[in-house]
Amino acid sequence: MTETPKHSPSRRQFLAGAAVATGAAATGKLVHAQAAGPDPLITELQPWQQYLGDGVDARPYGVPSKHEAHVVRRNVPWLTADSVSSINFTPLHELEGIITPNGLCFERHHSGVADIAWADHRLMINGLVDNPLVFTMDDLMRFPRENRTYFLECAANTGMEWRGAQLNGCQFTHGMIHNVVYTGVPLRLLLEEAGLKTAGTWLLAEGADASGMTRSIPMEKALDDCLVATHMNGERLRAEQGYPVRLVVPGWEGNMWVKWLRRLEIGDAPWHHREETSKYTDLLANGDARRFT
Repeated sequence: MTETPKHSPSRRQFLAGAAVATGAAATGKLVHAQAAGPDPLITELQPWQQYLGDGVDARPYGVPSKHEAHVVRRNVPWLTADSVSSINFTPLHELEGIITPNGLCFERHHSGVADIAWADHRLMINGLVDNPLVFTMDDLMRFPRENRTYFLECAANTGMEWRGAQLNGCQFTHGMIHNVVYTGVPLRLLLEEAGLKTAGTWLLAEGADASGMTRSIPMEKALDDCLVATHMNGERLRAEQGYPVRLVVPGWEGNMWVKWLRRLEIGDAPWHHREETSKYTDLLANGDARRFT
């Protein structure tokens, strides 16, 4: 057996030292917390202790404390010509935990927020299917739904640093991202209901907003883990997040998570629409286009 060098601390000595260090840290914290004299915020009655506050009906839908009014999404006006086709940023530096509150999830719009009533919206499936279908929102709610926690990130996240630092703070450099619990119908169930033809290898998702947002998605991805989502963090989608229904494409760029989803067309090749030709693509050396995913 090799003899332990005299200068090496034993396990007992190590634990004893750790205990002393922990005690010192705790003692130091208590000493630091001691006040030099009476603190009026402790010794005197404060206004909130002397008067009644609002009742339970004052805010039927809860809002953050007015003392947290600085915790908001923020836009950068010079990024785009108009805010209806722009982005704002999640205040990551003000948040704790892993779930982003619905009111702080960043927004990206191409034609502003579409205002659609639940009863007026329809989702159509057409193209290379056996049974073209049109669903009302109530129809969709009859399908089995799943809860899944996914992050959504814009393809331009960290873009403020691509040409060197331009804005201070992680809200602007990394705030094009949020993480929420989505509730929705697995996309594969709706496609199975329509009956995919063998030649159907691609899916075109189309939004109902004025920009006519469309993206091509490989069928293997559509059948894997995509959701047709109606809820975020236990409540129905907010208007800016695609109410009444949006597509969820886990792990792929946010531009493919089509909001205000109105149509799913099945085809045998990608469509090469605007958002996958003039934007959100990268040309390879041979001239082919590579999609950001």
